[in-house]
Amino acid sequence: MTTAMRSSTISATVDFDADGVQHGFLRLPCSRDDAAWGSVMIPLAVVKNGAGPTALLTGGNHGDEYEGPIALFDLARRLTASDVSGRVIIIPAMNQPAFAAGTRTSPIDRGNLNRAFPGRPDGTVTEKIADYFQRVLLPMADVVLDFHSGGKTLDFLPFCAAHILPDKAQEAKAFDLVRAFGAPFSVKMLEIDAVGMYDTAAEDQGKVFVTTELGGGGSASATTARIAMEGCRNLLIAASILRGEVPVQPTRWLDMPDGDCFTFAEDAGLIQFAVDLGDTVAKGDTIALIHPVGRTGEEPICLTARRAGIFAARHFPGLVKQGDCVAVVAVEINS
Repeated sequence: MTTAMRSSTISATVDFDADGVQHGFLRLPCSRDDAAWGSVMIPLAVVKNGAGPTALLTGGNHGDEYEGPIALFDLARRLTASDVSGRVIIIPAMNQPAFAAGTRTSPIDRGNLNRAFPGRPDGTVTEKIADYFQRVLLPMADVVLDFHSGGKTLDFLPFCAAHILPDKAQEAKAFDLVRAFGAPFSVKMLEIDAVGMYDTAAEDQGKVFVTTELGGGGSASATTARIAMEGCRNLLIAASILRGEVPVQPTRWLDMPDGDCFTFAEDAGLIQFAVDLGDTVAKGDTIALIHPVGRTGEEPICLTARRAGIFAARHFPGLVKQGDCVAVVAVEINS
C-alpha cells in the first residue's frame, strides 16, 4: 500500500468545516513506558465564518522558539468568528513534544520536524506529524505563516521572510504578505538546508508561504513577541481574512543571495564577536574570534566576513563546535 493510500493515525477533535470557534487537539496515539495507550496531544483552534481563504498559522515547529507560540496562543484566545471571513487554523506548537521539552527536536525520536517532510503515516512520531500536515492541513490552506526564531543556538535581527520561487506569481504574493507583516527587517531568504522542510512542502503545493526569524537565545523579548503578534494580524488583514487596514510600517529589505552570506566554524572554542547584530561589515572584516580552550597561550582563530553587508544573525552560546554556523551577513536591497 502506498503512503498516499494509508490513513493517518492522527485524528482531530474539531470539525475543520464548521463555522464558529473551536478549540481542540490533534491526537496522535503514542504508546510509551508510562502510558501504554498514551497520546501526543497537539493543541489547535479553528475559527471559521463562511466562505473565503484559509490561513494555516503555525509555531513551535522547533520547540525552543517562542515568539510564534506566544502570538498564536494569544490570537486563538482573542479571535472570534465575526472577525473572520474564511477560516483560520491556529497550531501554536506543531511539534508539541519538542515544545513541551524546550528542545529543537523531539525528545521522543530526536526528529527535526522541519526536516521531516513529507513524512510517513507509519513512521516515527515526528514523521507522522509531518505527514498529517502534508496530506491533511496544507491542502486546506491558501496562506501559510510558520513562525521561527533562533532558538537556543542562534540570534537574529527580527525579520519576516519568503523565498525566491520559480513561480513568480506565487513569489510575489508571498512577498506582498512579508511587506504587510511589517517586521523591522524583511528578507529574501536562502535556505542552507532545505531538504525535507515544511516551507518546501507548502510551496510545492502552490501555497503562499511566509516565515520569520524573530530573535533567539531560547527566549522571547517584549519587542519580538509584539512583532509576532502585530505581524500575524497584519498578514491576516492583507490576506483578506480579517477586516481592517494594514498599517504602513518601515522595513529594511535584506537578501541572502549565496553561500558567502554564511560563516561556519572550522574549529571549536570560545567565541568572541567583533560586531553586533545590525552592524555594517565590509568583506574581509573580522566578525569573530574563536579562542582555543584546551590550553593557555594559544592565538585565537580569526573569522572574517566573506561579503559586505549587514550582520544579520549570530551563534548564541559562548562555546562553538566545529561545523556550527556562527554568523550570517545579509545584503541590504531596495524592496
